[in-house]
Amino acid sequence: MPTFEMKCMECGRVHDMSRPAYACSSCGNLLEISVDIDAARERLSKTNFASRRLSVWKYRELLPVTENTRIYTRGEGGTPLVRCDRLANHLGLSHLWLKFDGTNPTGSFKDRGMTMGITKAKELGMNVVTCASTGNTSASLAAYAGHAGVKCVVLIPEGKVALGKLAQAMMHGATVVSVRGNFDQALDMVMRSSDSLGMYVLNSVNPFRIEGQKTAAFEICDQLEGACPDTLYVPVGNGGNSSAYWKGFKEYEELDFVAGHPEIRGVQAVGSAPIAEMFAKGRDTMVPVQNPETVATAIRIGNPANWKKTIRAIKESEGTAFTVADDEILAAQRLMATLEGVFPEPAGAAAVAGLAKDVARGLIDRSSKIVCVSTGHGLKDPDTAIKQCSRPHVIDADMKALEKLLEDA
Repeated sequence: MPTFEMKCMECGRVHDMSRPAYACSSCGNLLEISVDIDAARERLSKTNFASRRLSVWKYRELLPVTENTRIYTRGEGGTPLVRCDRLANHLGLSHLWLKFDGTNPTGSFKDRGMTMGITKAKELGMNVVTCASTGNTSASLAAYAGHAGVKCVVLIPEGKVALGKLAQAMMHGATVVSVRGNFDQALDMVMRSSDSLGMYVLNSVNPFRIEGQKTAAFEICDQLEGACPDTLYVPVGNGGNSSAYWKGFKEYEELDFVAGHPEIRGVQAVGSAPIAEMFAKGRDTMVPVQNPETVATAIRIGNPANWKKTIRAIKESEGTAFTVADDEILAAQRLMATLEGVFPEPAGAAAVAGLAKDVARGLIDRSSKIVCVSTGHGLKDPDTAIKQCSRPHVIDADMKALEKLLEDA
């Protein structure tokens, strides 16, 4: 199998993969996993994967495990790449797909990273895992921790997590701690708990999480029969997913499994947009948003821990990051549900909202191949969905009443 190293993303210092680590001991920047592409190219070809079922672990040789590693999986990955002809026609586009990760076991893309993260936690001998979460990470971590038989502690910002996600974390047996503060304050506590309380952090600052998430890019290329999209729209919260997609596309390109790579266009909500603000103002450093607010709770993050990886990914792809308003997100959510039968949570509609905005501004080639990433299922946040819809009609159990209702409708 190919060899892997855990390196600092800035100074390149190599760190011991057999010990828990999230940041460089020399310069403090985040760590990332690198694969020996030359060795992988010599040993692997697309035929190695051709007969396997589409899933995260279809790509085991490109993930940092050994032949003896026990894998903890619940069948994550292999999510549909939905061809969206009606939505494309509505927007005046030729080729549009949705990568709908809401069909993962706990209903979000987080499961891709968590199968990898929990697998490494067990390999490292960790008995307690933890995360800070706006909802989806806590649900996923709790489920996979239960599967692996390790204790799970999740910190969430009080009153800021959709009930569907909170219910999942509690039902899967996690110790749920509600913090009087925002996500960024909860994450700071989680990071400090790694040393002081001996808990293994499985937020996206964990480099193994990104490895699992990069498989979504592999899948898109395989689902497009060896092609690569021209443009990828992706919601941006903490920034891990956009950098993971770029890592996956880049590795597939370097392996000669696909020609080219997409332009990545990161989409943030207006009230939680420190990365988009960097692009808008041409800044080199990020200024955190102190009190982030948006209806899209999954991306309500003011101080993204992965901002450097995200900025690097978007710039290397020659893309950008920009904002959409909450009403644009909710309108996109309705369009996806009514035109394509795909029900995303609000954050999962942000990419389509960004695409619609680009179409209106004339910033997109209407004939290009476009993929929008939809990160989570709408049942994660049913309250927001219900607020947008009219209440059910109530009639007597009488056919004439039904006929009259339908005539008037």
